[in-house]
Amino acid sequence: MLLTAAFVFTYYTAWAILLPFFDSSSAIHGYFPAREWAIRLPLFVLVVGLSGIGFFVGSTIMKEKRKAAQKIRLRSA
Repeated sequence: MLLTAAFVFTYYTAWAILLPFFDSSSAIHGYFPAREWAIRLPLFVLVVGLSGIGFFVGSTIMKEKRKAAQKIRLRSA
């Protein structure tokens, strides 16, 4: 997993930071998608990740409220 993270970091760094310094006719441009995707992909991952975290936190809060409400109902019954 660490090797995958290192590869992704190196690839993204080369794509987003180093690629603009190469001539557009260079063969190295063939190894990377268009530069606009250097912004879109991380943004998409961020939105999906934050949505997943929000969903998890929300569902956890709802479960805790249901448990608390059920305890209250059992005590009063």
